[in-house]
Amino acid sequence: MVASVWRAVRGTGTDIVVLHGWGLNANIWTPIVASLAQVGTLHRFDLPGYGESPWPDDMPLNFDNLCELTLAALPERCHLIGWSLGGLVATELALRHPERFCSLTTVASSPFFPSQSGPAENDWPGIEPHVLNTFAKQLSKDFKRTVERFLALQSLGSPHAREDVKQIKEWLFAKPMASVAVLDAGLDMLASVDLRSRLPELKVPCLRMYGKLDALVPKTVAERVSEWLPESECYVAPKCSHAPFISDPEGFIAHLVPFLQRHMP
Repeated sequence: MVASVWRAVRGTGTDIVVLHGWGLNANIWTPIVASLAQVGTLHRFDLPGYGESPWPDDMPLNFDNLCELTLAALPERCHLIGWSLGGLVATELALRHPERFCSLTTVASSPFFPSQSGPAENDWPGIEPHVLNTFAKQLSKDFKRTVERFLALQSLGSPHAREDVKQIKEWLFAKPMASVAVLDAGLDMLASVDLRSRLPELKVPCLRMYGKLDALVPKTVAERVSEWLPESECYVAPKCSHAPFISDPEGFIAHLVPFLQRHMP
């Protein structure tokens, strides 16, 4: 399974791959590119269907295919870092192919994004399902504005949310926008993919990074996931929302780089 996946490569040494989230592209990592390129060889991908990576015409748009197409583009062995939807992909790949990864880092990500209410054992913090449903309905009407609204939601609570959103929009619109079909499929992945029961099977050293002010992945997700991954490391950025590497790149790098260095091959 081969797709034309756009990438930018910088640095030397052990391979480090970063995967972006829904609706965006590799530009989102701009604030930390120079720092990570000093640690190893940094690969920034546009995920299949996003930016300059076209989705194959003859392939159904689903999570399994997104993971397989992404895996086919990865170096033979690497540190894998995934943000939001990219973290869901990265976790799935680390579960399927632990031998391919030196470490896994998830950023503002969750093994299951929608919130659930019910008895304590079924209660789960996350995105209200009606929010995802609303975005899905609005995509076909005005998908650019819908994506912009989603970006605004990602920065809620950040002390400089307006600046964050402005910068993210510049990076987003510097590349081709994903199609409505790709965006709609991505929302379906966020609404349906559930990796919670499989987390204890994870065999790769893991760092989980969150934003304390995140409106999409509440900080209580961090506590719940720690129960399944007690050996993983966890960092909650105190003044950040859904994009801590943008809101506080220095603090983000200060916690990420030592973890990567501890797990260099």
